[in-house]
Amino acid sequence: MIRTSRSSILPFFVGLLLLNSAYGQTYQPPRTENGLPDLQGTWSNASITTLERNARYENLVLSDDEVIRATNDHPQNVRLATDDNMVAGQLPDGSDLPRGRGYNAFWIDPGTKFGTINGEHRTSWIIDPADGRIPYNENGLARRAALREKNSSFDGPETRPLAERCISTGLRTGPPMINGLYNNNYEIVQTRDYIVLRTEMISHARIVPINSSHKMAALSPMFGESVGHWEGDTLVVETTNFSPMQQEAAVSLTSTGRVVEKFTRVSNDQIVYEFTVDDPTYYSQAWHGELSFLATQSKVYEFACHEGNYAMSGILAGARRAEHDEQQ
Repeated sequence: MIRTSRSSILPFFVGLLLLNSAYGQTYQPPRTENGLPDLQGTWSNASITTLERNARYENLVLSDDEVIRATNDHPQNVRLATDDNMVAGQLPDGSDLPRGRGYNAFWIDPGTKFGTINGEHRTSWIIDPADGRIPYNENGLARRAALREKNSSFDGPETRPLAERCISTGLRTGPPMINGLYNNNYEIVQTRDYIVLRTEMISHARIVPINSSHKMAALSPMFGESVGHWEGDTLVVETTNFSPMQQEAAVSLTSTGRVVEKFTRVSNDQIVYEFTVDDPTYYSQAWHGELSFLATQSKVYEFACHEGNYAMSGILAGARRAEHDEQQ
């Protein structure tokens, strides 16, 4: 019989505890009836952290002292506190409209805090490349310039930006799914065979079959074709077969582009969301980021983009009038 002293066992268990903690294995997520981590609920990625690192920040991580100052001085927080001399909670009276913008601070909901991953206050979601910037190659920059030129035309609805056509707005729908000025809520619904990622922005639901294969190369759906599988307690979603219109989205992707997303529930209130974007047509390297989704009691409401208004017809009618006036 081998006898082991309590003093020799204790360091072993302490070391094991620290090792498990380092890899986030001490938290056990709630599970579905199939034994899989339960990701269901309503989540928000609202934050003043952005996809790319703003030039005002030198590093990826802010110290505890730096984050207080950076939070107070952040342009969004300053705007929320001072815009149009508004008082928080009071309805606007319309006096801001002559200032020439569609939204004042009352109507936006960008978040007020920097995102936190593994206890670090992040200045960008992109962590690779190290500068926190999207690594466009020369061809990608040329393509983006050509798209901006096309979208400056008023010849018809096809030449207007995707957001103006209510097809895709900003980065929220994804992939990858990134925060913006408002509508940062997401609803996750889960069964054994499917995951549904419902976004508040544009009211799009991405239906992800589990343990399936890509089959839609001939269809090229908008936002691509997503399939998923589980790697331990992490949901992995791979998306490809993007629509040609995806090149006009905030993150440009061609039909051969690929996005891999990973969802890991690390606490009752947080999902760590990782993403890797790879498309040699646009980027000099595959680029990677991490983002935090936080549980929220808010609801995901319908986003009735342009329903019942005349934005597109008004824009095109105005362009035709301008052309007529130039010809006179």
